Amino acid sequence: MLEARKNMTRITNLVWKLRIWKDTKGQDLIEYALMAGFVAVAAGAIMPGVATSISTIFSKISSVMTAASTQS
Repeated sequence: MLEARKNMTRITNLVWKLRIWKDTKGQDLIEYALMAGFVAVAAGAIMPGVATSISTIFSKISSVMTAASTQS
């Protein structure tokens, strides 16, 4: 039991040293992407003419992402 506790303490210390729980580098990017998506949806709902353009843009983004994922 004591050995398991020591191992758990070592693992916990390693996780904190690697800063796995504190890493927030991608958080801002995700927040901006969510905000851009919300603005696009809101603009599409308010101005129906813009909805077609937004749909075209998202379709192009989707095809580029799909092509990028198949190239790796």
